Amino acid sequence: MVSQEQRRRQLAREKFLRQQQRRTDARRKARTRNAVIASTVGVVLIGSLGLYTAGAFEGDDGKANAGAEVTPSATPTSKVPDPCEKPAKGKVETMSWKKEPAMTIDKSADYTMELETTCGDIDIALKAEAAPRTVNSFNFLAGKGYFDHTKCHRLVDGGIFVLQCGDPTASGSGGPGYTIPDENLKDKSLKGDVYPAGTVAMANQYNAQTGEGRDSGGSQFFLVYQDSPLPPNYTPFGTVSESGMKVLKKLAAAGAQAADPATGNTAPNATVVINKATVTKS
Repeated sequence: MVSQEQRRRQLAREKFLRQQQRRTDARRKARTRNAVIASTVGVVLIGSLGLYTAGAFEGDDGKANAGAEVTPSATPTSKVPDPCEKPAKGKVETMSWKKEPAMTIDKSADYTMELETTCGDIDIALKAEAAPRTVNSFNFLAGKGYFDHTKCHRLVDGGIFVLQCGDPTASGSGGPGYTIPDENLKDKSLKGDVYPAGTVAMANQYNAQTGEGRDSGGSQFFLVYQDSPLPPNYTPFGTVSESGMKVLKKLAAAGAQAADPATGNTAPNATVVINKATVTKS
């Protein structure tokens, strides 16, 4: 006959096994959701794409909402002081369009995008000649206030080193309703399957294993704060300024949170909000 103590131990063990199974199932679901920036370590960037999530980030869902592959999950760090300020007053406006905007930029001109964030200003020199449709889309979206008050929803600090922004829903599944084609994938800066520090590129839904998901960029993008091993599948369309890199490294130093079981996002510990985005022609 089973004693009371033996029965207690048996119930405790069964409870432990159930908890372990739930955790395993949760991790499996998170990995499935986060197919984002495809990296050389075998992860797919924002597919949710995780860079529009193929791993490195969660991305826009479906054809209308491009995503990127997500890289390896960020390693949770102990709680540190938030290096950023409180967001400016205002709220994200819900916007969506059926078609890519008509071309209005001058491909021979110089354009700069300024992200006024809670952590400091990030200036980005845009590559209008090499990635005209991407730059044109950002010029359009910024002019509409699409990025204003949006939260940068993903920080990856292992395998690749990127901050992902551009999703008004902050879930990794948002987008402008239209997609834009891949551009500039043979940029001379992309050597040896590495996106160098300072690169700004599009997240998308491309899956290198199936070859599906090309031309699926939307509004989500990622900023590389440290050289990151990634295949040239994500449109590089800008370069962060020296002062902007200091801001990126400051917020990256605060680390990332554990993956959200619902979205798989590893949100930055820092409160990174784009108060306002502006594209200027010079």
